[in-house]
Amino acid sequence: MIKIADLITEDCIACDIEASSKKRSLELLSELVARRSEAMTPTAIFNKLISREKLGSTGLGYGVALPHARMEGSDTAAAAFIKLREGIDFDAFDRQPVDLLFALVVPEHFTEEHLQILARLAEMFSDSALCKQLRDCRDAGSLHALLLEWDHSHGTS
Repeated sequence: MIKIADLITEDCIACDIEASSKKRSLELLSELVARRSEAMTPTAIFNKLISREKLGSTGLGYGVALPHARMEGSDTAAAAFIKLREGIDFDAFDRQPVDLLFALVVPEHFTEEHLQILARLAEMFSDSALCKQLRDCRDAGSLHALLLEWDHSHGTS
């Protein structure tokens, strides 16, 4: 099983960011994900994330979204996380504004792994106590530590 620590580093996390729209939040996430791979440009990542959103919103509800895409030319999974200062409309099924966004980009051939990681992230972000703690954080380091701590304490054997 891929660990969250393998997907995201502190420099791919941003805290209390201003984003006025879904599009702008996806641009910010694309820039952060691109830090993890020289093979992927922010523009290419953004285009894939936008294409995926056109198929249906990746808003999970309860203020959380998991934008994701598969990318050709990439050989590793990469992620980024942002906590917005104020929630935005993300077309989530519950119509609630989204303020926690975890973007995942995986190689094109990662079919099963992609689904496993998304299931793990959905489990993580359905933890209301974790989401409250994330919303209370004031810096990227604290956000990163919480994500890794949750992943470690909820590991599967």
